[in-house]
Amino acid sequence: MIATIISWLPALFRGLLITLEITSVCILIGIVLGIFIALGKLYGGRFVSLFCSAYVQFFRGTPLLVQLLMAYYGLPSWGIRLSPITCGMLALGLNTAAYQAEYFRGAIQSVKGGQMLAARSIGMSLPQAIRCVILPQALRLVIPSWSNELILMLKYSSIVYMVTVLDLMGEGMRIASHNFLYIQVFIVVAIIYLGIVFIINQLLHLLERRTRIPGLGGGTLN
Repeated sequence: MIATIISWLPALFRGLLITLEITSVCILIGIVLGIFIALGKLYGGRFVSLFCSAYVQFFRGTPLLVQLLMAYYGLPSWGIRLSPITCGMLALGLNTAAYQAEYFRGAIQSVKGGQMLAARSIGMSLPQAIRCVILPQALRLVIPSWSNELILMLKYSSIVYMVTVLDLMGEGMRIASHNFLYIQVFIVVAIIYLGIVFIINQLLHLLERRTRIPGLGGGTLN
């Protein structure tokens, strides 16, 4: 059995690389888009704030699988044809952006309003105050809660096998469908996921310690 498991590892490793690629791209999309959505909700005008709120409600209120299938099967009907992996990245990236926007919004609001007032009083414009004073603190405050989203996105990325992407789950399904050793294959797949999650957890704890703000207590600035 050991030899059989070893024979699966090259394919599972290829799938793992695709899983990590999808997770990385989706998280980056989520960070960039999530920051803009959070800022739009907090500092945008009425229309911008309503649009950002509607975006968050839609992507948090509908199943991720539905969003993936909309991208994979729905976009071609509008003449937009994307590869399966691109559809997966698009759907997961837009989904995680909604969740990350709420993390960023909470972190921004946890920075005391007096700091914005102080920044404006020394002549900074609103964009300058946000970029130079608020965001640097908020991005450090958000790490503990944001860490959960990274781990969840790693696991949620497994649904892309539904649109024929051979990620870690897809490769596991392909192997199991050939040898019918479903329990054994998915135990190995689960162990690989556990190992990656453990490594990410350790790296995130290190990042959190390195970026902790002195004097921070209870999630607010003292």
